[in-house]
Amino acid sequence: MMKGGRPKIAIIDPNTFAVIGLKGMLQNILPIMTVDSFASVEELKVAGIENYFHYFAAMNVVVESRSFFHDIARKTIVLTTSNDPTTHLSEFKCLCVNMPEDHLVKALLALEQYGHPHGKNLPDLPKALKGKILSDREIEVLSLVAQGKINKEIADQLNISLTTVISHRKNIQEKLGIKSVSALTIYAVMHGYVDINKI
Repeated sequence: MMKGGRPKIAIIDPNTFAVIGLKGMLQNILPIMTVDSFASVEELKVAGIENYFHYFAAMNVVVESRSFFHDIARKTIVLTTSNDPTTHLSEFKCLCVNMPEDHLVKALLALEQYGHPHGKNLPDLPKALKGKILSDREIEVLSLVAQGKINKEIADQLNISLTTVISHRKNIQEKLGIKSVSALTIYAVMHGYVDINKI
């Protein structure tokens, strides 16, 4: 899985738009992983299934190739459009993709933390991602941003000016190279700056 490079995740889904969105989220949540996409199981087989750490597969793909996925059930996450657990496949972890972005991000983070608590069974982060990039105050601001607080609430809670909050947010975005609140939230959770239950 890790020979000659970063570990890989496979997405198997013929829906190109869904693949693009999920791929972006997975790359934010697990920056150490390479994410490849396939329109069918046959394409995945050609690439070599032994090369992948996890498989995110559309419900219809899993149903059509159930025996194939049965052998890799522990590594497979089924993408479904229903939030009703009675419609999910019992032997697989399922992820409802028909929800707002912030809920989907939280669900992906919960899956990652459930499957790999404290980074268990995941490869080490590169040195560049391990070091402390943010100041203590920036970490406090980031944590509150991830909890959905607006600038005024952050200023009040930390007893600093609104201008200072805006300056900290700008510095955080520049240091991390991250602009969206969703991506900042992912970073905060993955680095332990905020509990997933608080977002």
